[in-house]
Amino acid sequence: MSEDPSEGVVRRDRFSGGPARGFLSSLAADERIFQADLAVDRAHVVMLAEQDIVDDDTVGEILAALDDVESAGHGALPDGEDVHEAIESAVIDRMGADGGKMHTARSRNDEVATCIRYRLREDVLGVVENTIALREALVSVAEKHTETVMPGYTHLQPAQPTTVAHYLLSYEAAVARDTARLLDAYDRINQSPLGAAAFAGTPFDVDRERTAELLGFDSVMSNSMDASAARDFLAETLSALATYATTLSGLAEDIIIFANKGYVDLDDDYSSTSSIMPQKKNPDTLELVRGTAGDAVGGLTGLLTTLKGLPRAYNRDLQRAHGHAFDAVDAVGNATDVAGGAVATATWNTELLAAEAADGFSTATGVADLLAMAGLPFRTAHEMVAEAAAEANGENPTVATLDAVAEEVLGASLWEYVNRDAVEAALDPTQSVASRDSQGGPAPSAVADDLDAVVSALDADTAALATRRDALAAADEQLATEVTRYD
Repeated sequence: MSEDPSEGVVRRDRFSGGPARGFLSSLAADERIFQADLAVDRAHVVMLAEQDIVDDDTVGEILAALDDVESAGHGALPDGEDVHEAIESAVIDRMGADGGKMHTARSRNDEVATCIRYRLREDVLGVVENTIALREALVSVAEKHTETVMPGYTHLQPAQPTTVAHYLLSYEAAVARDTARLLDAYDRINQSPLGAAAFAGTPFDVDRERTAELLGFDSVMSNSMDASAARDFLAETLSALATYATTLSGLAEDIIIFANKGYVDLDDDYSSTSSIMPQKKNPDTLELVRGTAGDAVGGLTGLLTTLKGLPRAYNRDLQRAHGHAFDAVDAVGNATDVAGGAVATATWNTELLAAEAADGFSTATGVADLLAMAGLPFRTAHEMVAEAAAEANGENPTVATLDAVAEEVLGASLWEYVNRDAVEAALDPTQSVASRDSQGGPAPSAVADDLDAVVSALDADTAALATRRDALAAADEQLATEVTRYD
């Protein structure tokens, strides 16, 4: 309110109109946190009653009005700067001025921070579930291909033979770390700012631990200024999502290249054709998965740019911050479903993979390793095998070529170091892979051990997800029970 000196009356509409009203409003975008706000409102007014700050009868009316608002839906809310103001206005419309008591001992600053955390934690758990499903798909396909030899690459050049299982489990390991990062982010999201008010706390005898309990938060943010202002949880979440999207992008890129080479055939559900070229089968869905990384990284950049110049504590810029996280969580979650489905339903061309596993003399390192294990310095063995590759003029060198080069480089026959059968085995992609049975290697025996560990880790992450979801469900049930006390 403000005094109008020309009229000598109190004007109540100073901040209620003008061309900037629509620009200030976030009501439409706030639909995502509509249910979160209702939960926060209910927990707050229950606490106000328990602390004898607002009488039980008034709290009962407020809770009944909130039920009506929920039934009517977000679309029925009156105009307002945001969903929080609109819900409060709707409550006051239903029960009169006492409805305004619901906002006692809080600010929109701590309220919105709580609502964002309340909703985002659910979304993050949804992406965690997506990552687990993708890992399960990778494991399921890997279990079928522990002995399917394929070319391995560095710099997109033939490098060493490996197996489809070993390749897929390399991505499972990366996605497992992405799962861990998201679970870590969840634990820092799940802290309650409610009760911090604008930033300097409140003189009312509020019970912040109680509202945290009713809303399923693990703890209370101790410093009231930090509680209202902090958005680093958004940055951490977006960073984890951007990192994970980058993992997905790499997987998508690989499968696109493998489809180009004929190594893998994507299911029709994850492909498309050309509008003009009827023979085409395009890996379009995976191209969109690959593109999602750009969206997530862009969102992270936008968020950090918004946050980097803000003074403490609350600033209206923050109204534009959380949308980046919600956009990314949706995009990355959807991309995960597509990537997992594409992997699970693809068909690997085992014959072509085996036929090309030795291309580019990819077993060269195995021959050099064999000579080094026989006592030759590895660098000397490396030089000898490199010379044999050059002598073969782009073809894979034969045993005879290797022996001739050994005479030139070593001044002795190759057979003085190793026997012919061992060299022929080292040149064979399948036997070369089988020899690499060190921990984490591509040999079927090593992959079998890896699969056991992966399945155990998957079980642990599935349990961790269930524990967090069970805690939230229990809090929802407790809040609902407390609300019924005021019917």
